[in-house]
Amino acid sequence: MYIKPLLVLSFLIVFASCKKTQENIKENQTEQNKTEDITEQDVAKLKYVEYILDSKTIEIVEDWPEYLQLEEVVTNIKKGDLTYFKDNEKVVKLLTRELKSNIPNSLKSESILSRVLVLNTKLLQLESLSNLTTTSKEELLQTIKEFLVSFSNLSFQMNKKIEFDNRTITKP
Repeated sequence: MYIKPLLVLSFLIVFASCKKTQENIKENQTEQNKTEDITEQDVAKLKYVEYILDSKTIEIVEDWPEYLQLEEVVTNIKKGDLTYFKDNEKVVKLLTRELKSNIPNSLKSESILSRVLVLNTKLLQLESLSNLTTTSKEELLQTIKEFLVSFSNLSFQMNKKIEFDNRTITKP
């Protein structure tokens, strides 16, 4: 006699608690999606030294389409636009592979190759973190900063290489 009402009551409690858990999960996901939005102001607040290419380096880089594509990606990231990385894994991997293999001969050196390797690593890391739903905004901003620093270091190293190659030293 006491078993039927007890059984019905326990089913009602279990059913009611499951519904609340699903609502809580949905609320947490919407809150997380709101915090994941990266804006141009968030990226502009990042503190790092940014180097731009010298005019002589720009002339050499014009024949390097992968670098130009990477510059477009960096410009979009600075605007807070990470759509390049959404479900685009094959294109990102192709860019990283081609970036290293198609370096112009005048820029080929160990120092530049190492900067390209670091840049590829940071690019892949940014791509993977931007596609994760569990990534916090601070973590994503830190990864964006690391990527932008590595891109800036590559630009600086290319400028130094061209400057060094164009230097003429006369012996007395």
